[in-house]
Amino acid sequence: MPYTREEKDWLEREWAFRAWGRAGLLSTDDYRQVLAWEAEAVPMDLVVSALNAFFDRREKREKPRTFVALKHLDRDVAKAVKLREALHRAGPDLDAGRGWAQVKAPFKDDPAAKAAFEAWQRLRAAAPAPEAAGYLAHHDEERQARAALLALAEAALGPEAEVLRIDLAQRLEAADMKPDSLVWKRAWSHHWARLVAAAWALPLEGA
Repeated sequence: MPYTREEKDWLEREWAFRAWGRAGLLSTDDYRQVLAWEAEAVPMDLVVSALNAFFDRREKREKPRTFVALKHLDRDVAKAVKLREALHRAGPDLDAGRGWAQVKAPFKDDPAAKAAFEAWQRLRAAAPAPEAAGYLAHHDEERQARAALLALAEAALGPEAEVLRIDLAQRLEAADMKPDSLVWKRAWSHHWARLVAAAWALPLEGA
């Protein structure tokens, strides 16, 4: 399915967000890379997750490369696609609690939080193929379970959550995202989930 204009805008604004205002995706090579992912039916949420994985890794280097392009994300995109395929193959027998050991206390010690995490993981593992009947209903159920988990994680942050909100709003504005626009809402949802998860070392695994 071709990327929508909104999805392409989302990718461009995410690029500006992580590159701290650097010019967006203007080169011919960047455009060709988007077309290649589009032809392979790579979901845009996986591309954005790969973009974040790339920049997270880049920020840890003492001397990161000065030139960056979409082609540099290709390895991370491939990993994200393989992870999603592995989750589909694993089925409902996946260890739903895998990854919980790394979560920070006191959130880790909340039984309701652990139960929410395991419920979400089971739904992810049992997801049908996109072309299967019931896929959209299952997808909605999975996202609701993820939202319930993140709501618990956000509530556990207390006053710290407001500090994170202010910082995120400033960064989105610096990336020229307009408040209440579709791109802003997509970016806010994506990055807020990452911030909340990072605060507790909660494994979202690019979901």
